[in-house]
Amino acid sequence: MNKLIALCLMCLVLAFSLSAAAEQVLSPIPPAYPLTEDVQAILKVAIQELGYTEGRDGSTKYGQWYGDAKAEWCAEFLCWSVNQAQEELGEKLLEVRYPLYGATNTGRNWFLTQGRYIARTGFIAGWGSQWYIGDSNQMERNSYIPQPGDWVFFSYTPSGDTTHVALVEQALKSEQGQVYVQVIEGNMPDKVQRALYPLEDWRIQGYGTVRDLADIVLRGGLESVKVTRLQEKLAIIGLLPPSSVHGRYDYLTQEAVRSFQSQMLLTQTGIANQQTQLALDDYTAQWMMNHTEFWTVDDAY
Repeated sequence: MNKLIALCLMCLVLAFSLSAAAEQVLSPIPPAYPLTEDVQAILKVAIQELGYTEGRDGSTKYGQWYGDAKAEWCAEFLCWSVNQAQEELGEKLLEVRYPLYGATNTGRNWFLTQGRYIARTGFIAGWGSQWYIGDSNQMERNSYIPQPGDWVFFSYTPSGDTTHVALVEQALKSEQGQVYVQVIEGNMPDKVQRALYPLEDWRIQGYGTVRDLADIVLRGGLESVKVTRLQEKLAIIGLLPPSSVHGRYDYLTQEAVRSFQSQMLLTQTGIANQQTQLALDDYTAQWMMNHTEFWTVDDAY
C-alpha cells in the first residue's frame, strides 16, 4: 500500500478511537489468564520504546535489525521487542511463541499454522468457522477479549490482506459496556505509540494468541498443528497409520475422517467440522480409557 495513504488511514483510526474513548470512563478488564514471564518481558520492552520516532528518511532501528532500515516497520517493531525479551530471558521466543516476519499476511498465517489464531468474526476464509475449545457452539462475532501479549492484525483494504499489526497491552471496558483494545504499535504513523480500538472495529482481522484457545474447521490442503492433533487421534483409534501423522491434511487424512464420520453416522464429507472434531475428541478419550496400552503409571504411588 502507498505509505502516504496507509499513514493517513492509521491517523484517522487513531484519532477516531481516542476521541471516542476520551468521552468515556474506562476500566481495565483483568486478564483471563496469568501473564507469563515472556509476555511480561515483551510488554516491558515495548513500553520502554514508546515515543521512538523514525528518521526523516523513514529509517528505524527495528527495520535495520530486520535487514531493511526503511521497511514499513510495525511487524519489525514487534519482532524486535520479542528478540530483546528472549535475549533477556535466555529463552527462544521468535519462531516458537511469535513469528519472525516483515511481509503481508506472513504473521497471521504463522499463527494459523501454530493453531493460535482467533478471527474477530469467528470465521477464516479458506478454513471455516471457529469455536472455543470444547464448546459445542460456534464462536460469536466480537466475542474474544484479547489478552496481554496477543498480536492484533488489521486490514485496511478490500483484499483482506493484513496491513498492520500491534501488540495487545490490555482490554478496557466503559461504564456503558463498550470494550476497547489498548495496543502498543510501531509505524503509527511514524513512531511507537499507544492506541485504542473498539473491540468490534471492522479493521481488526483477528488475533495471534498467546494460548491455544480455539479450534477451527479442517479440510484438505491445510497444514497446521491442529491437523497434527487430529491425525494423532485418528491414529490412536486405528483409522490412520502413525506414519501419516505429519500435519498436512492429505487424501489419507480425508479418507480417515470420512470413515470416522460413517462410523458416527455423520455426513461423510471428509471435512473435520465442529461436530466431527467434538465427536472424535469424545470417542478418542473413551477409546484410551478402554485400552490399557494407553494407561501410564505414576511411580510416586
